[in-house]
Amino acid sequence: MKKIKLILLLFVSVASFTACQQDDDLEFVANEAEGLVFNTSFLDNYVLNSSVSSNLAERFTWGSADFGVPTNITYYLQGATMSDFSDYVAGESLYDLGSTTANPEANEIPVTVGQMIALANAAGLDNNEGTNTGTLYFRLMAVIGDDGLPSYSAIQGLNVELQQETSGGGTGIEPSMWGIVGSGYNDWGSAGLDGVFYTTSEENVFVAYANLIDGEIKFRANNDWGTNYGDTGADGTLDDGGDNIAVTAGSYKITMNLNDNTYTMEPFSWGIVGSGYNDWGATPDAKFYYDYTTDTIKVGVKLIDGEIKFRLNNDWGTNFGDTGADGTLEDGGDNIVVTAGFYNITLDFNNNVYTMEAGDVFGIVGSGYNDWGATPDYSFTQVQPDVYMAEIVTMLDGEIKFRVNEDWGTNYGDTGADGTLDDGGDNIAVAAGLYRVKMDVANGTYELNKIQ
Repeated sequence: MKKIKLILLLFVSVASFTACQQDDDLEFVANEAEGLVFNTSFLDNYVLNSSVSSNLAERFTWGSADFGVPTNITYYLQGATMSDFSDYVAGESLYDLGSTTANPEANEIPVTVGQMIALANAAGLDNNEGTNTGTLYFRLMAVIGDDGLPSYSAIQGLNVELQQETSGGGTGIEPSMWGIVGSGYNDWGSAGLDGVFYTTSEENVFVAYANLIDGEIKFRANNDWGTNYGDTGADGTLDDGGDNIAVTAGSYKITMNLNDNTYTMEPFSWGIVGSGYNDWGATPDAKFYYDYTTDTIKVGVKLIDGEIKFRLNNDWGTNFGDTGADGTLEDGGDNIVVTAGFYNITLDFNNNVYTMEAGDVFGIVGSGYNDWGATPDYSFTQVQPDVYMAEIVTMLDGEIKFRVNEDWGTNYGDTGADGTLDDGGDNIAVAAGLYRVKMDVANGTYELNKIQ
């Protein structure tokens, strides 16, 4: 009987040892993803200028990867200066350009002009002739679950050209690395880049001019959650990783002071009021936009015969006219006589002057906005050279196009739905909601960011 027990024990031991050996010999292989490819319509050449470093350079998009099993997938966009990615360094923001960690359902990652320029500089490019063109390389990494092995897309090369710097248009003002993110601005980053903070004359003090909707916001660096500030206690103090900041719809001047870790938010909206625009306030004033390259505020607007003034926050407490009709801004001054037409108007409070230039004003038209012109088009404003913005635009289910001065002589659509402006192109489908719309005429592109 003892012999039988010993034999059985020996058999179990050998079987266990063999099983352990077999386990040790197992090789785990990650499921390869199918369909992990970019579907972005890339440009032939990307012209990069540091004066607009916070602008979108490209929005990398892709279809959902298929690993053959239901699973959570996180995507990471990576860049490199070498075609084989031999220079890529994991964990460095220069090469790790973004991820879907904060928004797992997303199939897009935006890359700014500044991010591309930084990568181009690492490749030895600058804005001097002969060393200002080259190729940068990008790939998508998909990871399943929390600790899964990665799969990669094919490497995509993009041609870039660095332009001569036109920093701040001589104002000394620059876009900073800080931005506004949240449901009150860009749907926590899924509806466009963060709202830009600009440098000021005081070191570590930044200012943003933002049109917000009801929701919450935070402030973060480089469109990334690595460094972000909220306000725990709602006391105006910036807390690293702190609570979201509740906001109500409106236009604000937001000042962030990193010297003492405080911030302020004040209503701030200059507009046009008068019989020449909105029957002296029967409807909202025409809103101005900030242009950091000139440190002025601007608006593209359609006026009718009448008179106008400029006022702050749709209120008469602070208003400017022009006594003497000499182009000078005077506090409480005379009404300004205007004739019907399309105008680009600039207010320069540094020098207390204004300009009104008759010219082209882009607008949004379509069944998705104004029943193809049954009411006025939604006007764009040129906020930087060749860059136009239209913010908090209420769209309906339908289609839109962009045209000049409410006339079909010059109009743009998008044949192929690839984000490219096509002269006379196809109508652009839109779903009902609130949008920020941006046109980059120089690069022939546009963005439709649905924020709500």
